[in-house]
Amino acid sequence: MSSAATRVTGQDHLWSVTEHLEDILATVRPLEPIELQLLDAQGCVLVEDVRVPVSLPPFDNSSMDGYAVRVADVAGASEEYPAVLTVVGDVAAGQGEQPHVGPGEAVRIMTGAPLPPGAEAVVPVEWTDGGLGEGPVSGMRAHSAAPGGASGQVHVHRPAEARAHVRAKGSDVKAGDRALEAGTILGPPQIGLLAAIGRGTVRVRPRPRVVVLSTGSELVQPDEPLGSGQIYDSNSFALCAAARDAGAIAYRVGAVADDAETLRATIEDQLIRADLLVTTGGVSVGAYDVVKEALSSVGDEDEEGSGIDFRKLAMQPGKPQGFGTIGPEHTPLLALPGNPVSSYVSFELFVRPAIRTLSGLDDIHRPTIRATLETGKALTSPDGRRQFLRGRYADGKVTPVGGAGSHLVAALAQADALIVVPEDVTSVEPGTEVEVVLLG
Repeated sequence: MSSAATRVTGQDHLWSVTEHLEDILATVRPLEPIELQLLDAQGCVLVEDVRVPVSLPPFDNSSMDGYAVRVADVAGASEEYPAVLTVVGDVAAGQGEQPHVGPGEAVRIMTGAPLPPGAEAVVPVEWTDGGLGEGPVSGMRAHSAAPGGASGQVHVHRPAEARAHVRAKGSDVKAGDRALEAGTILGPPQIGLLAAIGRGTVRVRPRPRVVVLSTGSELVQPDEPLGSGQIYDSNSFALCAAARDAGAIAYRVGAVADDAETLRATIEDQLIRADLLVTTGGVSVGAYDVVKEALSSVGDEDEEGSGIDFRKLAMQPGKPQGFGTIGPEHTPLLALPGNPVSSYVSFELFVRPAIRTLSGLDDIHRPTIRATLETGKALTSPDGRRQFLRGRYADGKVTPVGGAGSHLVAALAQADALIVVPEDVTSVEPGTEVEVVLLG
């Protein structure tokens, strides 16, 4: 880090939520694509369309354990008058050479095995006597225990139409088809499809690495005893979990004490593994707001506008915010308030879109809907500030959770939505429609 002038934005300017977010998104850029092994690419975003090199399945194959037959040989078959066929061999999955099925013949076939030449359909083993000369059976005996099952005769008790129980070549996807399109997030089904078409690696944007630091000498780690005036550090855990939920690889740094030099040194140490830094606490106007003290004069003296700008937003909760770039790679840093509710709301509004932008996603915002406000009293918003209230959403209705208190971590844990009260509205009555950001 080098000491330089702060970002020039106008310290007295009251930023709107939209202005602050636009400034962040104008700075954050998608990460450069890399080639990754399939399992390493889970959760990443494809940067190119993937075409199918070979049809799936690559050959006609059986969808049942049973017998491959000619349709004419089993026409009119019944339990009273079964068709009696000569078994001329087995076809197992992965078998290369298959016996030919001629008139009056059958081949015992396993699920996934290629349909042998001459065969037109598959009859499930449950429609036969399994070669035992008795009534219908429920399955085949293991080949190792009864190798004679690949010969002898089989009684078929039901007819089969042409192509019955046969998966046609290319019925899943055909060679040349688009398997996945650019912008797809690779989850388990997509990883499975890539493997099925023979792709061992894929070109993606890597998952962003997000480092979360909480600040405050009063913070103690969970499982440690609390001293006088101390509280447990919840913000770093909540924000790390939120970053992972947004698709990032998140690294949590234990709470940093209220010392500017210690904080600067900690951030320098973390830059090597960060595509995005998130701090919480120390951004307001107090004498011990260490993040503001430590980072206000940090920037790149050779690049105008670099460094961290601390600003006030026309929103509640979350009025004090900081944003800029830091270090030789101009790593984005978002400085969030220390209040648990404020930090979480700020994450949803600003950090989550930044993470998804780094990931290369087009859809970076939570879904929003209109819902009817269900509450016993009107919701008020400070004049000129957009307010975000925690709520529970169900069946087109949203109910506020908790009040206007400072911490309310328990209320936050109950919420699955944010109720948005616009800056130009000072009161919302019960029964009116409001905008709701869905968090689930």
